Amino acid sequence: MQSFRTELENPVVEQEIIALAQKIRDFHAGTIPEEKFRSLRLARGVYGQRQAGVQMVRIKLPFGRLTFQQLLKIADVSDEYASKNLHLTTRQDIQIHYVSLDKTPELWTKLAEDDITLREACGNTVRNVTASATAGIDPKEPFDVSPYAHATFLYFLRNPICAEMGRKIKIAFSSSDDDTAFSYIHDFGFIPKVKIIDGQEVRGFKVMMGGGLGAQPILAHAIFDFLPSDEIIPYMEATLRVFDRHGERNNRNKARFKYLIQKLGLDEVLSLIEDEKTAIKSKKFEIDLDAIAQPEPPTASVEPVTPADALAYEIWKQTNVFAQKQEGYFGVYVKVLTGDIPTDKARILVDGIKDHIADDIRITQDQNLLFKYVREESLPHIYNVLYDLGYARAGHDSTSDVTTCPGTDTCNLGISNSTEMARVIEQYIHEFHADFVHEKQLKIKISGCMNSCGQHGLAHIGFHGSSVKADGKVVPAAQVMLGGGTLGDGLGRVAERVIKVPTKRVLQVVDVLLIDYKNNREAEEKFHAYYERQTKDYFYRLLKPLADLTTLTDDEFVDWGHEGTFSTAIGVGECAGVVIDLVATLLFESEEKIDWARQALEKGQYADAIYHSYSSFVNTAKALLLDKGVNASTQSQVIAEFETRFVEEELFSFPNSFTERVLQINKYEPSKEFAEAYLTQATAFYLEGVERREELRVVNS
Repeated sequence: MQSFRTELENPVVEQEIIALAQKIRDFHAGTIPEEKFRSLRLARGVYGQRQAGVQMVRIKLPFGRLTFQQLLKIADVSDEYASKNLHLTTRQDIQIHYVSLDKTPELWTKLAEDDITLREACGNTVRNVTASATAGIDPKEPFDVSPYAHATFLYFLRNPICAEMGRKIKIAFSSSDDDTAFSYIHDFGFIPKVKIIDGQEVRGFKVMMGGGLGAQPILAHAIFDFLPSDEIIPYMEATLRVFDRHGERNNRNKARFKYLIQKLGLDEVLSLIEDEKTAIKSKKFEIDLDAIAQPEPPTASVEPVTPADALAYEIWKQTNVFAQKQEGYFGVYVKVLTGDIPTDKARILVDGIKDHIADDIRITQDQNLLFKYVREESLPHIYNVLYDLGYARAGHDSTSDVTTCPGTDTCNLGISNSTEMARVIEQYIHEFHADFVHEKQLKIKISGCMNSCGQHGLAHIGFHGSSVKADGKVVPAAQVMLGGGTLGDGLGRVAERVIKVPTKRVLQVVDVLLIDYKNNREAEEKFHAYYERQTKDYFYRLLKPLADLTTLTDDEFVDWGHEGTFSTAIGVGECAGVVIDLVATLLFESEEKIDWARQALEKGQYADAIYHSYSSFVNTAKALLLDKGVNASTQSQVIAEFETRFVEEELFSFPNSFTERVLQINKYEPSKEFAEAYLTQATAFYLEGVERREELRVVNS
């Protein structure tokens, strides 16, 4: 396994951990406003959960890659600081819950010892960069996308252009045209391609841009059929600069990149991206293909064993095991119900399989695990280990493999208990529709609310938490979504809302749909084709009897996994961070960014210095506008409003205009001379802004 300098050996990380501890003390002392502190902790993976006084900590695992030691370390940390459980997410992260805020710096320090980071796992940043779990061993892949995902993660981590955006950015790399990383629902999605140019094989990617799930799913646009691999990071850099400047910052419901494209139009956004290319740090960026090397296959001798259940073992091999592109080795999928692994089971798992697989475990987008480089003679042993732990269930990536978010277990936004719903549906399919254990073209996904953390928006059969009213009481309900899913090579379908039913009737919904599909589909007809042929109205009429609220039983007023009467106790979600509008805080941040610009300049990081200076310009202008009661919703509007309300009213003067001064940022190459001049201008503007604000405060007092 490739060795890396650990997170803790990185002086920047060490400083951040120390700074987090200080920020927590300042927050408790009341010297940092709650809104500002929330933003600070989110950018460090610390997220408020449904239960008061405790936090969820999201551990960022680029493209879902884990070593044995890292998995054991996370288990140790969960035992000491959390609830002794590891939750695998659809973003290939691990979340631990019920963590004390005061313990998070100490927790982070221990994780950093094994090169595990919390940095920008939450907040208005570039989130975890995902990739197909099969990357590197996929028989269909043109090349391994893992190094490209890794380079993207490193390049944008704590990069000033995307440290404090209006909303998050999500990036995914699929290993082949099968598009198992769902490029079509990401801000940036990449599908590997090889093209012959001048007689040479050149690596590149089909590029999808502007997709997203959430409450309003939007499919991504294909903007390049082939972009050379050394141009993908520069193109993302230019794009993120555009999103940072023009993206919405006040209305979080309209602040994702997909809405900027919707607002300005794709052609205008592409034009703005081209305008940024002069000023970006990297015009070409060569990927270090050795940064993520293929792991060493296991070499320990294998003692022959008999599978614990011979018949179940054969089915498991059919559905959960595949031949890698490396001859003689197999990939093994491990189904993890609702993505939850108790820490004691995690340790037994590692101990049982460490001599039989490569030291490179991948978390999958469907909340499961993938083992690599398994020899055929090790399959019975691995099956028995999984069998003893309850993880040997067949049907990976099938109808019986239900994806879900945590729902009301821990999430502030959860409306219904999606995890228990997933458990009962999986069990029901295994008992009554066992033939669907082999069906990989019909997926069921569940979210506790409409925000699609469980990916219901791209499911063939999706459910999201909701509610209805009957007899003056609130009834837990599930919105039924049908017809979504992956088509391949960047194409996908968004599931359509069909009908809403009480949650206790979801088993009946699944039953009706699967029976109808089996009985009425044409030979070899896939569910997408069947759904199109029958039409949405057909399914609405098919399920309408299950939406009848006049036949409710007492049990249906209680959600799955609960005993008391249902209520929609929704908190304030933090996935997108918050909008900070405090004048004093903005001015403080302006000064802070000037300091960061100076530090970057001293290190020769001219592009970073320029961007920090730009951010100081914008923050100072926004602070002064807020003092006038003007709340502009984008950075470009801040610049325009400042021009109108301060420059044109002759409260500030510039050689040409404020707009021209600030927007020098995309007119010049990132040179030392420009970085020094721009920083000088930003500093002068900040100092004048503070002076003018004090003058106004004296006059107004």
